[in-house]
Amino acid sequence: MRHRAFTAAIIAVVVSISTLVAVKAAGAAVATADGFASVDALGQNGTTGGAAGPTVTVTTAAQLADYAGRNTPFTILVQGRITFDDMITVVANKSIIGVGSTATIDGGGLQLGSTTRPGNNVIIRNLTFVNASDDSISVTNAAHHVWIDHNDLSNGYDGLLDIKRKSTFVTVSWNHFHHHSKSTLVGHSDSWTQDVGYLKVTYHHNYFDGTDQRHPRVRFGDPVHVYNNYYRDNPLYGIASTENAGVLVEANYFRNVAHPIHVGYDRSGPGRVVERGNIYENSGAPQTAGTVADPRQWYSYTLDNPATLPTTVPAGAGVGKI
Repeated sequence: MRHRAFTAAIIAVVVSISTLVAVKAAGAAVATADGFASVDALGQNGTTGGAAGPTVTVTTAAQLADYAGRNTPFTILVQGRITFDDMITVVANKSIIGVGSTATIDGGGLQLGSTTRPGNNVIIRNLTFVNASDDSISVTNAAHHVWIDHNDLSNGYDGLLDIKRKSTFVTVSWNHFHHHSKSTLVGHSDSWTQDVGYLKVTYHHNYFDGTDQRHPRVRFGDPVHVYNNYYRDNPLYGIASTENAGVLVEANYFRNVAHPIHVGYDRSGPGRVVERGNIYENSGAPQTAGTVADPRQWYSYTLDNPATLPTTVPAGAGVGKI
């Protein structure tokens, strides 16, 4: 009897561990959005995604488009490689989460919201995006409360991650950007002044790994908070603040970045930048100008020692790590 009881106990422990591993592999590890995505505003208290609805697993583009476009909350687990062209529209109250470390969106991208169906309260985690025919992820059409976390983005056609057209309260965390030129844009264009007053975005613990530019490139957003990111071998520039954007750049690590921070870029007018506590290894001097609102007016945060980022960010960013 003792032997049977002991065996049953061992089996129970193994089952519990296996269940925990499976849950984490599905991207459902206990975690909540921080930064601007955590703010109580615009009728939404933080970013919860599809937590209020059922969980489904998808393996095809048709299934993904179906659940992503439904008008009720869903947690959508992506399993394996899904190949399609163009963009799938994601509407409000969705979590799209990769299973394990192999879930991939190949050839297409995700667009949060349309002009008639908003993409508010959306979470995208643990997915590899590759070979997008347009943007890999487009946060647009006044989407708010969006959390983009622990993804791998590379080899797209246009931007890997664009945030624009009155979108706001967005957090971009622990993503690996690589093998691409235009990484992440905030603000549609110099002439799209409707973005003024929106585009509140937090970037933290992202790995900008050899990408050329836009880490981010910001128009109008105020404030955009860029902290504890690791920049390595970015040949054009790190961050650009333009068109009166307000960007706070703090406690990041720049390695081999000749132009870590621009005030104004190309034909765009100058923005505002406050920088503090950054490390510039074999990198140029940052440009700064003006003042920027303190993000602590909206949320609290704790800075990591930037000297640790070349180790901790590559080890923690990307897929299979939540």
